[in-house]
Amino acid sequence: MVLAGGWISIAQAAQPISGRWFTEDGKAIVQIGPCGKAVCGRISKVIKPTPGAPQNDAYNPDKKLRSRSIEGLTILTDFNDAGDLWKGQIYDPQSGKTYASKLTRNANGTLKVQGCIAFFCKTQTWTIAR
Repeated sequence: MVLAGGWISIAQAAQPISGRWFTEDGKAIVQIGPCGKAVCGRISKVIKPTPGAPQNDAYNPDKKLRSRSIEGLTILTDFNDAGDLWKGQIYDPQSGKTYASKLTRNANGTLKVQGCIAFFCKTQTWTIAR
């Protein structure tokens, strides 16, 4: 669009991601919503615990945090609208590692969740929990 001899760009906002989401494997529900000036998400319910796996944050690199329950654990932090997607960080309690992350609301209502190291990303598709 041209106006008064200059270009005006129309900023595109990312689709809203707040709500309750089933993880790809259906093992948990993650509640996503405002968290200060950003958006974050926590495991609100473990539906199918992995047999033999710890039910606490056993692999956290900070030994003081290892007794925290998986249920209630914040795994999505500092997400901000980056145009057509959300950027922040995702924590994997199964490894104790935190990754750069991108979240995108798809046209079919699913949520594309990516955790990345440099250019290598692992992608999951989460579905809305009603």
